[in-house]
Amino acid sequence: MATTLRYAKAESSLGPFVAATSDKGLVLVEFGDMTDAREIDLMTRFPEAVLVEDESGLGDVLARLAALIDRPEGVAEGVADFALDLQGSDFEIKVWQALRQVRAGETTTYGEIAAQLGVPRQAREVGEACAANRLAVVVPCHRVVKKDGSISGYRWGVRRKRTLLERESRARSLPLFAEVAHHGPIP
Repeated sequence: MATTLRYAKAESSLGPFVAATSDKGLVLVEFGDMTDAREIDLMTRFPEAVLVEDESGLGDVLARLAALIDRPEGVAEGVADFALDLQGSDFEIKVWQALRQVRAGETTTYGEIAAQLGVPRQAREVGEACAANRLAVVVPCHRVVKKDGSISGYRWGVRRKRTLLERESRARSLPLFAEVAHHGPIP
């Protein structure tokens, strides 16, 4: 039986983005427009899926994603609490789950994530898993920096990464965010 992927595009302060969901949860959040190339990419990655454009059906998800991009303190308000349908290798999924434990306003390195996963010599593979991430902001690969703390590449542009990190850093200093954030990440 074919899976249905519903997708739609929306706007955020960091530009247009596209989101897609399966019956299990989000499978895609990427900055950019819904181009023919992106649609072909979705069909290639999900060959058994039926793609359905559904802007009205995904309206709430799109609004929550735009709010998360624009206001990272929304993590403390439950804005980032999405059901996810992670599509990747076992290792990639472990990396993405580890990234979701990094709080807004904090950063980590590829090596720290590798060590946390018990494979300290696989920092490069962690970087490759970050590059394979299709859930921008929701799986926060933008929180990974170089060992020296400098900003490294980002699939959707270093400018976006820098802006996201700056927003999260500012938001972390807000009283409501600081009060709620100490209870730990959203499961």
